[in-house]
Amino acid sequence: MNNSGYPFFIATMLFSILLYGCGELNSKEQQQVNEAARDSLTSTTETWEVDMEIIEDGQKKIRLIGSYAATYNTEELNETRIKGPVHIQVFDSTGAVKTRVESNRAIYRAEAAQFELFGNVDLRTRTKRHLQSEYLKWDQSKNIISTPRFVIITTPSDSIAGSGFTGTSNLSNYSIQEPSGQVTLD
Repeated sequence: MNNSGYPFFIATMLFSILLYGCGELNSKEQQQVNEAARDSLTSTTETWEVDMEIIEDGQKKIRLIGSYAATYNTEELNETRIKGPVHIQVFDSTGAVKTRVESNRAIYRAEAAQFELFGNVDLRTRTKRHLQSEYLKWDQSKNIISTPRFVIITTPSDSIAGSGFTGTSNLSNYSIQEPSGQVTLD
């Protein structure tokens, strides 16, 4: 709630307390109290030139850079929507970058530890594995990435394309439901 809503909220709460002290609230008064209480549980935060770090147990795990972010916190919604270009670096236990991801925009849900990446998703690992898609969902806690959409995966020795991808974020283990591709044998 922005500062302009505080006087209304306080006035409504004081009015409600006075009425409650004098008797029961009618339905209109109860509705006003409920709306004021709901508004106090809603917040939106905007940030330009986003540079966000996710730290777990004192260690930097992720760095995200974007042009704009809006964080919404309500009873039904708790997420940050990031406009891009979005750049994400994922760090290993030594602090070295193990994966880089770029996309046009992203949604981050902190409570679920999940990212959704949209538009020109480009994931690159330090082992020279590369994924391209238009959409990718990343569950940090399970270290799983997935997409029902078309995906292209390239490694130093082969490439594969298809739809219905699920795998680990370092692309060392994955499955594609409808694959097609090329393999180079030495």
